[in-house]
Formats: sequence, structure tokens, C-alpha cells
Amino acid sequence: MLSWMMRQCLLPNRRPHRTQLLPGALVFCLLASLPAVPACAQTPAAAPQDASAADQPPAITLEEAIRRAQANEPTYAAAMADSQSSALDRSIARSALLPSVGYHNQALYTQANGLLNQAGQGVAAQPAPRFIANNAVREYASQAVVNETLGLAGVAAVHRADASAAMAAANFEIARRGLVAAVTALYYNLAAADHKFAIAQQAQAEAADFTRLTTEREQAREAAHADVVKAQLQQQQRDRDLSDAKLAADKARLELGILLFADPRTPYSLVIPAQIAPLPSRAQADEAAAKNNPELKSALAAVDVSNADVLAARAAYLPDLGLNVTYGIDAPQIAVNGPDGVRNLGYSASVTLDVPVWDWLVTEHKVKQSRIRRNAARVALSATQRRLIAQLDEAYAEAQAARDQLTSLDASAATAAESLRLTRLRYTGGEATVLEVVDAQTADLTARNAREDGRVRYQMALASLQMLTGTM
Repeated sequence: MLSWMMRQCLLPNRRPHRTQLLPGALVFCLLASLPAVPACAQTPAAAPQDASAADQPPAITLEEAIRRAQANEPTYAAAMADSQSSALDRSIARSALLPSVGYHNQALYTQANGLLNQAGQGVAAQPAPRFIANNAVREYASQAVVNETLGLAGVAAVHRADASAAMAAANFEIARRGLVAAVTALYYNLAAADHKFAIAQQAQAEAADFTRLTTEREQAREAAHADVVKAQLQQQQRDRDLSDAKLAADKARLELGILLFADPRTPYSLVIPAQIAPLPSRAQADEAAAKNNPELKSALAAVDVSNADVLAARAAYLPDLGLNVTYGIDAPQIAVNGPDGVRNLGYSASVTLDVPVWDWLVTEHKVKQSRIRRNAARVALSATQRRLIAQLDEAYAEAQAARDQLTSLDASAATAAESLRLTRLRYTGGEATVLEVVDAQTADLTARNAREDGRVRYQMALASLQMLTGTM
């Protein structure tokens, strides 16, 4: 319709009776098309909102931080590789107890010596090979070979592989818990650093406001210039504290970012749970530590490895029984049947018994070596048990003390904030000195920072306890 109206405007002579109505109709059409314009304009406006939402830094929970760190930390990856490799070693050792099967194929040519002999198949004379160990000038072998060796050494190798796999799995669990503890420490240290930075900002704003108050009182001749100087000194100190707090927060963020992202400078935020995890009872902690401590499992597995080494060393005193079965062709022709109806396809079997007689006391010395290492492993196991008992007592006592102090630290922070508020009111009313206000500001900052340190202390103590009990 709009194009039709434009043609009427361009060609007025064709329809002269409508020339007066064309401008109004054109304006009406243009106005009718206006509601579509805002609808189109709203689409680009929504895109920046979606883009800004996509540009928001990721919020990292503690579980997500641990998962990312497990994918990026090289020590953890090495421990995982050792554990997986040890599991394959166990499969390899067990496979060594089973018969091995191979298919042997060989074509052998030996230079003739110019004579004839009746060796080999057939009744006619044939060229004799120069090497007397060979049966004919041309010899072909196509055989399936089955070998089996029975001995105590193979059983000992399986026991050792099982114990080594158990020890590698325990060491992997130690590495995992160590990584979890390290990530937990970095996570809550960063949270505390961010909170301290916010506290420093508030303290700096409080100091600046107090400087303004002392300046106004000086101008009103209600305070001496010394109050302004003291307030300015306090503000300068708070500026430096703010700079140090920002630097500490940036460092903590980079240290954790190394484990989380390909680029440690990637911005991110933390998701701190509102409720602090409760402390388990002592009976629960003792029971979990007795069952789930990887260091104890690793020490036990080390003793099992040493026992297997002793068994393997003693196995050298005993004979080994070897079995061999061969089925196939070993003849001058590659054929099931040779000349004159001789059948080439056949089998052979052999049994070998190797009895050790004398090795210049090598076996005896190896047994003594394995026993010495076993005694050392038993001492290490005993030390691990004693250390676990002490560490468990220390970790539980530390977590309990840190938990009990959290309530006191919260109360101290609230008391310090109220003291600062009242001291400011008293100074405004001329009943307190500037030194009292400065002391109240310092006490408030110290109490709030101590509360953050107390929270980190409890989280770290709880992580250490969970690392010992295997509940993390």
C-alpha cells in the first residue's frame, strides 16, 4: 500500500481527484509503521544484557575448585599414573602364571657340503647340509608353541604386585587428600583476604570520615589542630593498610588461579557457604581414622611388599618346573604330508626341572637383604601408627579450640564496633579525646581481622581432621 501511495505522489496527473488526500494517507501509513520500530530496537538492547551476563566471572565453589585442581596439578596426576600403572603391573604378574602361546614360523636354508645322505624324509639320497645342527638344506617350521613355568617365584611376584598396587593406591589417596587440603587452604585464605580487603576499605572510609569530623570541629574552634593531625596520620595508615590488603588479595587470587585456570589471571569469584561445617564427635573421628587413613594403609602395604620380597628370595631355593608343547610342521616341505606319504604334521612335548645346587650364597644373601628391608618396613608401620594417634589428637584439639573461639571472635568484633560508635559520639560531644577514637578504630580493625583469621583457622583445622579421617 505504501508503494502504491508513493506512485500516486510521483504520478499525480493519472489520478487528479486524489491529489489532496495523498499526503495525509502517506503520513497515516508512516505512522502505522512506527510500532514496529521499537520492537526492532528492543532486540539489540537485549543482546548487551545477555553478553554482560555471559561476561560475568565464574562463581567457584570449593567442590568445583577441587575438581579443577585435580585436572591441573602435576603431582596429583603423577600419583594417579603410578596407581593406574601398578594396577596393570598386578595384571601382568598374574598373567605370568598362565601358559603362554605363540605361533612360530621359520624358513631355514643351509649351504650343502656336496655330499648326499639319507637323513630326513624320503628314501632317496638328498644333499647334506654343512651345519650338522641343521637337518636338511631346506627346512621349514610352522608350529604353535605352548610354554608354562611353575615355581614359587611367580606366586611371590603376584603377591608383590598386589601389595605394590595397594601401596600405590594408598599413596594416590594421600596425594588426593593433600591436594584437597591445599586447595581448601588457598580457597579460604582467598576468602579471608577478600573480606580483609573489604574491612580495610571500611576502615579507610571511617578514617577519612573522622578526618573530616576533626577538621570541622577545628574550624568551629571545638578541637585543636593536633586532633586533625592525629586523624590524618590515622587515615594515611589506613590508606597503606588498604593497599597491602589489596595486594594480599590479588596474590591469594593468583595462587588459587594457578590450580583452576589455564590463565591464572582469569577473574572469578568464590561461593562461601553461609553455615560453617560442624565438627564431628571424637568417637566418629577415631573410627574413621582407623578405617580410612591412607598413610596407615600405605605402611601396611609396604610391609606386605617386603613379605613378598622375602618369599621371592626364598623361592630361589626351590626348583622350577617347565612345560613345553609344540604342534605343527618342521620339515623340508611346507606341507602336511611329505614324500612317500610321510606325515609332516605332528607334536612334541618336553618337561624340564631346574634344581638349584650352588650359587655361592647369593640366594642366602638376598633372603637376608629382604628380611632387613622387612624389619625396616615394620618399624615404619609402628611409627606411622604412633604418629597417626598423635596427629589425630592434635588435629581434633585444634579444630575444637578454633570452633570454640569463633563465638568469642564474633562477640569481640561486635563489641569493638559498638565501642567505636560510642567513642565517636562521645568525641562529637566533646567528651572523648582523639586518642580514644584512634584506639577504638584500631581495636575495631584488629577484631574484625582476627575474626577472619579465626574462621580460616577453623576451616584449616577441620580440613586437617578430615584429611586424617578420610571424610573429605
